[in-house]
Amino acid sequence: MNRTTRASQRGSAMLVTLIIVAALLAGGTVLVTMQMSSNRATQATNEGTMALYCAEAGLAAARPVIAINNPLWNANLGTNIQPAFLSAIDFDIDDDGAGPDFEITLKDNEDELTGADVPGVDQDLQIFVTSKCLKYPESPKQVVELLRFTGSGQCYNAQQGGNAGNGNDNGCN
Repeated sequence: MNRTTRASQRGSAMLVTLIIVAALLAGGTVLVTMQMSSNRATQATNEGTMALYCAEAGLAAARPVIAINNPLWNANLGTNIQPAFLSAIDFDIDDDGAGPDFEITLKDNEDELTGADVPGVDQDLQIFVTSKCLKYPESPKQVVELLRFTGSGQCYNAQQGGNAGNGNDNGCN
């Protein structure tokens, strides 16, 4: 009697073990998939941040060169082509030798008083400078800044009562 009871229960422990192992494998697969998805999201966020920093670095590098070359602005406004006078800038900000990391374009602001905007003519010494990161093509980022040319010289507040009757201002606006 004992023998027939054992014979009918043969393999049931193996079946329970097989179900437990299958459940553990399915759970492990779900966890690995979730971790891989999280890693991809983290990498995309990191690349997006690095692309934004790249575009900002390009703008910082180009700003003084653009300001110095303000007489050449009109020829480069709205062309969506990088101005030739920017060739003095090092476009490889990380020095990896893989080519330019960013590109710079110029666009006129709406500065005409007549209401009809002329995109290739600057009237108020203010233009939009766009820096686009090229290093991370999967995460395209660009930064746009309104650049204002104020002339040469250092603007500062003079001492009280000084500056030839101009009050505390040295004449720069």
